[in-house]
Formats: sequence, structure tokens, C-alpha cells
Amino acid sequence: MSAPPASEETPAALPWRESLKVYREPATLRMLALGFSAGLPFLLVLGTLSFRLREAGIDRTTIGYLSWVGLAYGFKWIWAPLVDRIPIPLATAWLGRRRSWLLVSQVVVIAGLVGMAWLDPRAGLEPMVWCALLVAFGSATQDIALDAFRIESAANRKQAALAAAYQTGYRVAMIWAGAGVLWIAAWAEVEGTAGYQNTVWKIAYLAMAASMLVGILTVLFSPEPVRAELAKARNAAEWLRSTLVEPFADFFRRHGWQAAQILALIAVYRISDVVMGIMANPFYVDMGFTKNEVATVSKTFGVVMTLVGAFVGGILSMRLGVLRVLMLGAVLSAASNLLFAGLSMRGHDVAALVWVVSADNLAGGIASAAFIAYLSSLTNVSYSATQYALFSSLMLLLPKFIAGYSGVFVDAFGYNTFFIATAALGVPVLLLVALVARSHPAPGRS
Repeated sequence: MSAPPASEETPAALPWRESLKVYREPATLRMLALGFSAGLPFLLVLGTLSFRLREAGIDRTTIGYLSWVGLAYGFKWIWAPLVDRIPIPLATAWLGRRRSWLLVSQVVVIAGLVGMAWLDPRAGLEPMVWCALLVAFGSATQDIALDAFRIESAANRKQAALAAAYQTGYRVAMIWAGAGVLWIAAWAEVEGTAGYQNTVWKIAYLAMAASMLVGILTVLFSPEPVRAELAKARNAAEWLRSTLVEPFADFFRRHGWQAAQILALIAVYRISDVVMGIMANPFYVDMGFTKNEVATVSKTFGVVMTLVGAFVGGILSMRLGVLRVLMLGAVLSAASNLLFAGLSMRGHDVAALVWVVSADNLAGGIASAAFIAYLSSLTNVSYSATQYALFSSLMLLLPKFIAGYSGVFVDAFGYNTFFIATAALGVPVLLLVALVARSHPAPGRS
């Protein structure tokens, strides 16, 4: 892969001290807390929920299909223009456009989590699915507003640091939404009672709903970012064009035919991780790992390594350029899935689980920090919410759809073959990163 021109991807690399100082700035610290608010719901409707459902006796095929709840994140670009343009009565006048949408979406997430807390999946999955969809919709809407809030809060060269802070907060939330849920559920279990206990999950999910207060308080005490002023629409047709058409037309005007390469890369970059991740918790249950073991290893050691990876990815992106770190993250993410294939042959081995999960999450942290910085660099601040929602939706749409069949694949071929296949999915990603880096170096944000 030929190196992109320094003036385009790595303009005047910051000294190490200056690179580190950005992590102490208020905008970065706010993104740490808001990243926590964003990361909390994600596992509760996907990863942690799959553990709960498998323990309740739900089959793997059904769990795989239920992961399609996560497609709400893949279609958020549809309502992103509304978040970008439409004010919320009373709330927007009080808080501003970005913060009002953040607050309302956080309240929706809390309502959905409370509903999931009170339901028992053994009594029927439909009510649980509707509440999970409510959480996913609220969470996706929060992501739209938060991505715009982040992009508008700092200059382009600081986006990698904000992305790393966001990822750090996000992963801390995943410790709490993954390990915390399992620890609370294990603590609340009645000794001597065999089988699934729904009450312990009720307590755990109510604790997660209360934890969303971190995001609410951060929104209330944060300043509204300064937004680029847009020309006022003279009629309904002009408003619809500027709201629904122009954000997408702007992207294609700026990138021309190379937009197809960029969108293809975005569509498949996280495919190995997303497809594999749906079956991770059922895999742990089937391998005989207890709640406490999974909480301690997968949701603590692993997530801490993701924090390290996000920090390293943010620093390397500012020093070496985003596309070089994208390539590194793609290689490591695909290769780490092969470690799970090896673990499936060892069975219940806690020491092996520590090494495998740590390596996998380190790779994921590096890849995520670079990828978020790359997506941010593609946006025009005049349409930041809509354009970033398009990119992040596209990032999940194909992987989430394929992941819905992961349970069927595991039932047919076993975990070992499944993990090898997910690693193979990463090969086209390497080719696309090389192609994009050669023909279209990462642009500066408009």
C-alpha cells in the first residue's frame, strides 16, 4: 500500500505531548461520559440479552434471528435528517438542537430497559422483542445526535482523540452492561435454586436503566456546540430538498465515483467482529463458563484491553494517519477470530479465555478508534448528523443481517467452523482498505 501524501492524511503530526494533552480537554472528557451513555444500551439488547435468553433455554437459531433487533442501528439514517433539522417543542428552546435530542432519546432507552426488566422471556418473546426494539430505537437516535455533537465539538485533527474518548466511555459502559449485569444477576441468585431465575435479571436490568442517568446529567451540564448556519428554506419543497436530499448529494459531489469505494469499505469494515459477536455469549454458556467467569474475563479483562486499544488507536491515528491504522485494525480483527476457533477446541479453559478475549478486544479497540475517526473525516459539518448516521448505519446493516443467520450456521457446522468463517470475512476488508488508501486518502472535514 503506497503511503498517502503527508499533506492530506498526516498534516504536520502533533508532538507526543500535544497529542496527549487533548485527552484532558473538556470536550474530550464530556465525550467520555456520553460514550458511556451510548455504550450501555447496545449490549443489553444484543450481547447480554443473548446470554439471558440462552440461559432461559431459547435455542441458538432463535437468538440469531432476534439479533435483527440491532438492524434499528442500520436504518437510523432514515430518521437522521429529522434529528439534524427538526426541533423538539420546548426542549430545543431550553437545551439546543443536539442536547434536546440526546435527552429525549435517553429517556426512551430508560423506558425500554424498564420494560425488559419486568418481562420473562419464557412467558413469550414478543413483548421482550418490542421492548428491545424500543431500546434499540432510542439508542440509535441517541447515536445520531451524539455523533453530530462530537463532530461539531472539535476540529478535524482532534476527532481521533474524541473518538478514542468516546470508545473508552463506550467500553466502560460495556463492562457495566456486560460484567455488571452478570455480577448483579449472580449476586441476586437464590442459592440452591436450579435453572433460570428471572428475578435476578429484573434487578440487573433495573440497575442498567438507572445507570443511564450518567448520560442525562452530562447532557444537562454540557454546552450546546456551535453549528454551521444553514440558509432558511423558502418553501416546503426547498426544506425537503435541504433536509432529505442535500446531505447525501453533498457526499457524492465531494467524492465523485470514489464514493462507491468508500461506502463499500464502510459496509464491510466491522463484518468479522459483528457476525462473530452475536454467538459469543451463547458460546460461553455452551462451553460451561459461569456468569462470574464470563463477567470477570470477557467483560472485564476484554473490555480493559479494548480501552487500551482505543487509546493506542487514537494516538496512532493522529501520528501515522487514519488509513494506516485502519489496515492494522482490519488485520488484527480478522486474525483474532481464529483464536476463538482454537478456544472452541479446548472447551472450558478460563486461562485460555483470558488470552483470547484480551487479544480480540485489543484488536477491536484499535480498529474502532481509527474507524470512527475516518468516518468523522468524511462528514460535512453542515450535515454532520445525517451523513455520519448514513456511514454508521451502513457499517452495521450488512453485518447485522448476516449475523442473524449465525445461530443457524453454528447449529449446522459447529463453533469451530463458524469462527474460522468469520475470520475469512475479513479478507475483502483488507483489499478495500488498500484500494481506498491508494486512490482516495482520508479527506479533511468540510
